[in-house]
Amino acid sequence: MHIPPFDNRNQPIIGADDPLVPLVWFNILRLARGETVISTVPGYETCIVPATGTVRVETMGQVFDDIGCRRLNVWDGEPEGVYVPTGAEATVTCLSDAAEVFVAGARFDEVLSPFAVRASDIDPVQYGSDDTKTHRKIKHILGTKYHGRVGRLLVSELYTVGAGGWSGFPSHKHDTTRLPDETRHDEVYNFRFNPPRGSGLQMLQREDGLPGDAYHVVDGSTVAIDRGYHPCCVLPGYEMYYFTILGGETQRSLVQYFQPSHADQIETIPGIKDMIAKFK
Repeated sequence: MHIPPFDNRNQPIIGADDPLVPLVWFNILRLARGETVISTVPGYETCIVPATGTVRVETMGQVFDDIGCRRLNVWDGEPEGVYVPTGAEATVTCLSDAAEVFVAGARFDEVLSPFAVRASDIDPVQYGSDDTKTHRKIKHILGTKYHGRVGRLLVSELYTVGAGGWSGFPSHKHDTTRLPDETRHDEVYNFRFNPPRGSGLQMLQREDGLPGDAYHVVDGSTVAIDRGYHPCCVLPGYEMYYFTILGGETQRSLVQYFQPSHADQIETIPGIKDMIAKFK
């Protein structure tokens, strides 16, 4: 499902128990200096990540100051964030002239402890190549290093490297729990382009060998991935970014099932096996 950009007025874009992707939750907060919003999501653990701007996050008696160091856009520095336990009230206060803040959530029953993720904690991986049109970088905010401190939520930022190219290829899916081959993880993306007039294409093929759907994504588009193989691409001459939320049904570690007709290309893309391992 594609949700074009709109003024959500700080209300969830993907709410609790969404019929397509019930395991995840997503909101974008837009704040001016000194403005405060309280975020509480019963039944979901969350991660608060400024796309731009700097915020203070207060939750469960702890205060995390100066979260976020980007000013111009998501290409302007490293991400930072705060993990907020399931159902906990989080007060988000804007400390900069303005802030745009992603709030990512995954369904989880237990209540853990909050913590901050600073720029120095980000776990990056770069793979692919210009020759294979798959060159990209992933910045893991809540990645594998936080197993045991986070329940079901994986949060990362994905960037195409250079101008144009494909991401999420070889095509893969993760819509069925059938270990050891695959886990069910609902997924939500929010796209950005550099320059912002750029755009791309999100494919969604439900069954191998049969035609699927394609969505024209623009700066600010949100896509909910319910099932099927889902590569995406960006127009030549533009950079693409997407904020990625994954919520697992039975576990946090993601096991991707690669589309049989394209799976052999795993062997042709430099570094892709390291990328796969970073989600487990």
